[in-house]
Amino acid sequence: MNTEFFKMVAAAAFTNPFSDERVEIDRLIVNAPEGASWDEMQKPLFQTVEKNIRALEESGGLVVGPGLEAVTASVLFYVFYQVQEKFDELIEEQIVAGDEPCRAPFALHCLEQLVGYGFVRADACRYVGVFYQIRRAYYFISNGLIGDSLCMKKLRAQLWDNIFTHDISWYVQCLWNRMEDFSTLLLGETGTGKGAAAAAMGRSGFIPFNPGAQKFEESFTRAFISINLSQYPEALIESELFGHRKGAFTGAVEHHDGLFARCSPHGAIFLDEIGDVAIPVQIKLLQVLQERTFSPVGSHEKLRFEGRVIAATNKSIDALRREGKFRDDFYYRLCSDLITVPPLRQRIRETPRELDALTRHILHRICGSGTRLPVVEVLKKQCGKTYAWPGNVRELEQAIRRILLTGAYSGDAAVELSEEMALNQAMDAGSLTAKELVETYCRDLYETYGNYGEVSRRTGLDWRTVKKHVETAVKNP
Repeated sequence: MNTEFFKMVAAAAFTNPFSDERVEIDRLIVNAPEGASWDEMQKPLFQTVEKNIRALEESGGLVVGPGLEAVTASVLFYVFYQVQEKFDELIEEQIVAGDEPCRAPFALHCLEQLVGYGFVRADACRYVGVFYQIRRAYYFISNGLIGDSLCMKKLRAQLWDNIFTHDISWYVQCLWNRMEDFSTLLLGETGTGKGAAAAAMGRSGFIPFNPGAQKFEESFTRAFISINLSQYPEALIESELFGHRKGAFTGAVEHHDGLFARCSPHGAIFLDEIGDVAIPVQIKLLQVLQERTFSPVGSHEKLRFEGRVIAATNKSIDALRREGKFRDDFYYRLCSDLITVPPLRQRIRETPRELDALTRHILHRICGSGTRLPVVEVLKKQCGKTYAWPGNVRELEQAIRRILLTGAYSGDAAVELSEEMALNQAMDAGSLTAKELVETYCRDLYETYGNYGEVSRRTGLDWRTVKKHVETAVKNP
């Protein structure tokens, strides 16, 4: 048995597919040249794994189970690759079908194949559920968050880890049915795509397979529920979140199920603009996260919530906490994972072609695939290379629509650029001196640490020089 080969395959099976590490492992397995793309390596990878699995079968050495982790993982890898295209077809079919689960006879065949390789039936059934989850996660992360910039590659890898943990072998072993205790806080400016990131996670939860019905227990289309909390007055937020009973307040003429009651045990609730929520609501949300129970308004009945919670804000969460507007205990319950969605200007600064790719993607969504219109040329000519895109991807979408309607878009002059945006724009334009850059950096560090000595230690400058830079930056913001 080629032990080292199966160890490499096992490593590939448990490595984040959006990471450079996974690309390198696959390259080593198939002996691909440097620079080979991940997509190019997938077919030869499957063929190589298949060849070695069959050779092991023919020799009578294919045994799965404890103590044979590398072979076990390789068999799972092999079986998964045989059905991944069918899972992709099921995803597309389910999107069209909606909330009624579609039949998946191939999944039953997959289960029987795993049993034939020696897996316990209950474990095989669970693995089929994980296979489906893996393909959904890859589908929604890939299609919902495009871009080749380094920050977007990092974001996709972070979202994958959020769904499967940093080591999927841990997830498969003991966490696949316990992820409801892991809440996530998404940070980032308005319009960056926090909702798309949340949707990718929310639609990628584990859904059990029902062999008798040859269906998965639930459609992922109903697994993700979102609410923008800033849209509701405080008096109505509790009703929207927790529901209410008839007669609970004036106008409550019938029972109403809130979001927590409607959320699937296999899904997630997305609480957008969590930074706008008042302290009393934070306390009640904290209780849900701690006890996993809630009561509708006007009722003492305890209902159980089994889904995940994803929250987002475009405000500085640190500033909100310092100002006493966001409870520390609530923050610590939300921050199992903190993920920052990068602004569009950072993406374009890292990879200028990102603007072209995003524009094509949005154009195809608006006008249909294959559309070729000179929209990006208009954007570059009229907005310029250093435009800060204060509205991020949301602004870009409307800019494209404006160009389609009027043929022009010169940017949003009504938005006052944040200091960070103005600084980045000046850097991109090459109009910032080294002195101004050092002054700004020292001031930012001083605002963070409040101590000239600490800034001096971090910058390597004398503290008196630091003090001078800070004072100058404050006078000339």
